[in-house]
Amino acid sequence: MKALTLSKENILGLIALGLFVLMSLFTPSFFTSNNLNNMMFQLPEFGLIALAMMVVIVTGGIDLSITYTAALSGVSIAIMQSNGYPILTSILVGVIVGLLCGSVNGFIVSKIGVSPILVTLGTMVLFEGIILSITKGNSVSGFSEAYSLIGNGYYLGVVPLSIIIFIFFAILTGVLLTKTNWGRSVYMVGSNPIASLFSGVNNSRVLMKVYLYSALLAIIASIIMTSRYNSAKVDLGSSYLLQSVAAAVLGGTEIQGGYGKVIGTVYAVIIFQILSNGLNLLGVPRSIVGVMMGVILIFVLVLNFLKGKLDEKKQKRLQEAV
Repeated sequence: MKALTLSKENILGLIALGLFVLMSLFTPSFFTSNNLNNMMFQLPEFGLIALAMMVVIVTGGIDLSITYTAALSGVSIAIMQSNGYPILTSILVGVIVGLLCGSVNGFIVSKIGVSPILVTLGTMVLFEGIILSITKGNSVSGFSEAYSLIGNGYYLGVVPLSIIIFIFFAILTGVLLTKTNWGRSVYMVGSNPIASLFSGVNNSRVLMKVYLYSALLAIIASIIMTSRYNSAKVDLGSSYLLQSVAAAVLGGTEIQGGYGKVIGTVYAVIIFQILSNGLNLLGVPRSIVGVMMGVILIFVLVLNFLKGKLDEKKQKRLQEAV
């Protein structure tokens, strides 16, 4: 009988399950249909942003503009909806605007070669400024009732529609990264961009597609958020920016690039969601929850760094022995 391999992802899955059981035992209101329902509605928007960030981090980059891409896309949809345009037309405009944001990041990173952290820091400020100039700092509302069903509706009256959308894109991301030539190229570029270039991989094209796909996931998150809140504003989903980095890293994605799995990021998102929800029910102040999330991120980064150093030493000893 084949033994279960305790990979990073398997361990995270067990931690998520353990946390769920603990919260259910020690927080009476946690394991209730109402609370579980709320968690299922909150998880997709965070999960999609985390997956978008993970895909970029696998290449050794980062996208600090991801939540502002989502916000600009959401504001575009809101403006179209408030002016009486059909839902599909409004969403199409939002998708085009979001993909333009992704293409700006992708072009400067892949074609010009500027560092991703500098590019996305600049575009973050740019997108924020565009949103503020359009909205004057106000929220834009006026969505149709049918549009609100995307983020608030149920499938067959039981499962939130948004969680089904999230599961679909999580599976799609996993398939694209593991079963396609593009996905394999993404890992190659993240591991060693020079080696991938000499292997015949078009690094520039791979990176462009990464930033476009990341933007697409942010757009889907934006559609869910705007339909849930019935409004769009400059800070739409801004709280998810650093949390998405934390979730990707906690999920096992190497911050230097080259490794990362969708299932690990999904488990990390579930862990953050359970922790945040459970501590909130226990009456722990939101600021303390934020501190705990920061501590977890630093701990995981240090742990991964030390593990990397130990692996390097072990590899050197093996080479010397040979």
